[in-house]
Amino acid sequence: MIEQRISLNAIEQPPGSGVDEHLAWFCQSLGLTNGRDLENIAQQIVLEVLAEIAAERGVASETLAGHLEITPGRVNHHVRNLTLAGLMYRKKKLIYLRGGSLTAAVEEMRKDADRIFDDLLEVAEELDEAMGIRRL
Repeated sequence: MIEQRISLNAIEQPPGSGVDEHLAWFCQSLGLTNGRDLENIAQQIVLEVLAEIAAERGVASETLAGHLEITPGRVNHHVRNLTLAGLMYRKKKLIYLRGGSLTAAVEEMRKDADRIFDDLLEVAEELDEAMGIRRL
């Protein structure tokens, strides 16, 4: 069983059109950043991976660590969470954005969420039936 954690937060979009503001909103809306990430490392990793993807390549943890001036272990911690959320993946020690773009990654995450809700609905119907509850 593959574990995936999808988190959605309804947060008002920022006014204006700055990349930093929109990326912060994007990451907060997907629950990729939290109170413990005081330096917004997850957001910085997403930005760095986007820059590498724009150059049509994956990026190594060590490269991200060098750009962000943090340890590779810290990068790996955040990349694990970003992978678990379905935004990124690893292949041969390189980190890639799922689908090759943010748009494609979000579309894939939406499909993942739909599959999860389909499974939940199926079990909910079975439980309702087993408990004698009729659907309204």
